[in-house]
Amino acid sequence: MKRILAMALLVLLSWYLPAWGQELYAPEAAVTAPEIQVQDVPEDDAIRSRLLAVLGAIEGLQDIEVQVTSGVVTLLGEVPSARLNRAAFEIASRTDGVVYVLNRLGEEADVASRLRPASRKFQEIGTDLLRALPVGLIALLVVVLFWFLGQWASSRGAWLRRAGMSDLTVNLGLRIVRLLVIGIGFLIALEILDATAMVGALLGMAGIAGIALGFAFRNIAENYLAGVLLSARNPFAIGDDVKIGEFLGKVVRLTSRDTVLMTPDGNHLRIPNSNIITSAMVNFSRNPLRRFEFKVGVSVDLDVATARELGSATLRGMKGILPDPRPQVLISELGDSTVQLSFLAWIDQRETDFLKARSEAIRLVKAAFDAAGIEMPEPIYRIHLRDAASLKAGEGAEARPEPAPPSRPAAAAAEASDVTVDHAIDEQVAEDLRISDEENLLK
Repeated sequence: MKRILAMALLVLLSWYLPAWGQELYAPEAAVTAPEIQVQDVPEDDAIRSRLLAVLGAIEGLQDIEVQVTSGVVTLLGEVPSARLNRAAFEIASRTDGVVYVLNRLGEEADVASRLRPASRKFQEIGTDLLRALPVGLIALLVVVLFWFLGQWASSRGAWLRRAGMSDLTVNLGLRIVRLLVIGIGFLIALEILDATAMVGALLGMAGIAGIALGFAFRNIAENYLAGVLLSARNPFAIGDDVKIGEFLGKVVRLTSRDTVLMTPDGNHLRIPNSNIITSAMVNFSRNPLRRFEFKVGVSVDLDVATARELGSATLRGMKGILPDPRPQVLISELGDSTVQLSFLAWIDQRETDFLKARSEAIRLVKAAFDAAGIEMPEPIYRIHLRDAASLKAGEGAEARPEPAPPSRPAAAAAEASDVTVDHAIDEQVAEDLRISDEENLLK
């Protein structure tokens, strides 16, 4: 009996367990995804028509073939450049309804097709130029007119010269006037061409270029401006005997950059104008009267008054020495063995040469002193030897004889000598001015 009940229980369990297992592991409710509904999606034909219309309006993309299948666009054909290839791909990608783009475009290798866009561009430029030719001719005519007007204004410098301005200052002012007139003409031409926006760019470029050129040619600009100042102040003239710093010579010419001197040995010396402005300058020719000086040492044992009178009389009797201002002989220094006398005398440089007169004065004074027995000794050093053990007070002192006073001779007669003006350098300066074609602002 138990065996029968067990068998029945097993049959029941085998019958109900599969169904229970399915109910146990089955989901309570099946989740179904909502259906995607697309409304107003463009048809393939509409997408193709739209792309053909857009690409046909672009130069170089008119011959592209477009295929559309389920929103997938295929581009076929050849384009002139890689730039147009990328443009066609971007246009197709942005078109409404396009899902994917297959770019199967190739680039044309034909030279003529490559040059076709450039030739069209040049044709457009040529057409624009022909269209703007009348306006351009008017602008060019304005520039030419103001160019000649500037040339005419720059040639009217007589009124500036009448105002007392130098040639270099007049030339600089006329150049500035000419540039201003021509600049006004360019501005009017740009206004006619409706290109006034270029004025700001041009002024900016001119400012930058001016700064760069200013640093690059700073020395040239300094010398030029210094030349303007020198020509305006007129500190010297052609042939003036000047000393600039440590340099001595006669002025030959003044240029816009430097000043040329003729040195006493006949060489050309060029000094930058900026150095002349900042250096001490002596002009020996502005005042025709000039004083020379030399020193003579005489013995301390002589009568200085006698030596002074003799020297003064010698200078007064010399040819070329001016009586007014009269010559002078001054005691300049009292040394250990000599008395220094300074001889001063004036000459007129228009009639007497400075170096010749000074040389002749030295010669005549020496001859007069020699004739009068006035000693012009070299430095004297005395050495005293003394034995302190053997010498007593007052011993060893020998009476030193007093020198006999020199006789007072008459003033030495001034011998006839050449003290006339030496024109050797002046003649060389005149010859240089005659044969040279270099600018000279001193003329």
